[in-house]
Amino acid sequence: MNRFLSSSRYLILIAVAGTFLAASTLLLYGGISVFQQIIYTVMESSVSSKGAKVLMLGFIENADIFLVGTALYIMSLGLFELFIDDSIELPEWLVIHTLDDLKEKLIGVIVVVMAVVFLGHVVNWHGETEILYLGGAIGLVVVGLTYFTEHKKKAPYEKKP
Repeated sequence: MNRFLSSSRYLILIAVAGTFLAASTLLLYGGISVFQQIIYTVMESSVSSKGAKVLMLGFIENADIFLVGTALYIMSLGLFELFIDDSIELPEWLVIHTLDDLKEKLIGVIVVVMAVVFLGHVVNWHGETEILYLGGAIGLVVVGLTYFTEHKKKAPYEKKP
């Protein structure tokens, strides 16, 4: 039974492969989208403030795609490190020893994604008051996530300096 339960950790490879494929797909899609945006702008638009706004919005949307792809990539690496092999060479900022480490990294990316989404709405803003509700909601989520990461109880296995 011990051997069976010990080997069951390899089921996480399904999540690792799935999140890695999702990350790869989003990153490739984002790259193709940026290239298409540049080509479309050069071929179809003249240099104008309207063309610049369309270009900026397209790039902001692509930044969002890249950020979500990055979050999925970090999740894939983190799950692999936690359950399969923690000896892979990674930069220090990407080393994950606990599930809390993985959550903290993902929360950071989530906050940035929400900021980019809000920026996209700001660029398209035409004076509607609904943007205040969106900004307020994002702000509350950020405050909640900050509280969660700063004030959660440390588990006994965590001995941070």
